[in-house]
Amino acid sequence: MVTNNIDNIIKEQLHYTLKETNFSDLGELYQGKVRDNYTKKDIRVIIATDRLSAFDRVITTIPFKGQMLNQVSSFWFEKTKKIVKNHIIDIPDPNVAVVHQCETVPVEVIVRGYLTGSMWRDYNKGKPTSGIMPPTGMKKNQKFDELIVTPSTKAETGHDIYLSKEEILKREMVMKDIYEEMEEAALKLFKFGQEFCKKNGLILVDTKYEFGLREGELMVIDEIHTQDSSRFWILDTYDEKFEIGNTPDILDKEIFRGWLMETYPKIFPEINPDQEIPPISEDIKIELAKRYMRSYKKITGIDFKAEISDVKKRIYENLKQANYL
Repeated sequence: MVTNNIDNIIKEQLHYTLKETNFSDLGELYQGKVRDNYTKKDIRVIIATDRLSAFDRVITTIPFKGQMLNQVSSFWFEKTKKIVKNHIIDIPDPNVAVVHQCETVPVEVIVRGYLTGSMWRDYNKGKPTSGIMPPTGMKKNQKFDELIVTPSTKAETGHDIYLSKEEILKREMVMKDIYEEMEEAALKLFKFGQEFCKKNGLILVDTKYEFGLREGELMVIDEIHTQDSSRFWILDTYDEKFEIGNTPDILDKEIFRGWLMETYPKIFPEINPDQEIPPISEDIKIELAKRYMRSYKKITGIDFKAEISDVKKRIYENLKQANYL
């Protein structure tokens, strides 16, 4: 099929979105919210699917999402490898990363530059996040005077739990020296990301980092500065004085969270783990795919080439050609 209309391309690709994989020869399968992980000895093959999660549930699939996430993450891993070591070995397919198998640290490090998202929702309820309560009188989306780190547990299912640094160390979830190294690495990565994004007219608002240990050495793993793990705003639409409103143009999936809460207010954001996922409109899927494409270009400076294809078949062929299958 040949078309120049991006909406039509995305609509056609709805038939080929990658919901899951089953390449048993790659190793033992662990299925995360978005990625399928195959482990064999000291190698892990991570396949970014098109699954979209929100409020800690997989809600639907979005055309080209997995490819864009993997390519954006690969872009950042390459840019930051001299700042903090990462687990990347090879990228044999646009949706696939071959990485070192690491011992995952069971704590996510979330770095925040602005009062928004879940921290804003907690703040409105008078509830601290990871033991941190921002100053009184702050407005939604207001910039913090200094970056804030809000660690959480990494949940395999359900909601992640925000814990203070003191509680994490008290529970011995991670050794103190390792935690402090993680926090220092996260702040370095975030500051680099903010500076890089600013040059491209973006604000890196907040993000999460995951870390692992390989032979005792700390590495950043999973993903970095993607539209799933981070919140991005268009720089020119953010008003620091809040004179023209306080809702900047968003390039991440926050619009989807908002759509879910507006469309299904009785279900979201406090969705029951056993609750059946309600219907997701084709229009919001297409809009989300286009937003991912916009952010892809904003971040990398490269147009995303959307091509209608059988993603699973392409992945199989590329993995076979690279001798992983």
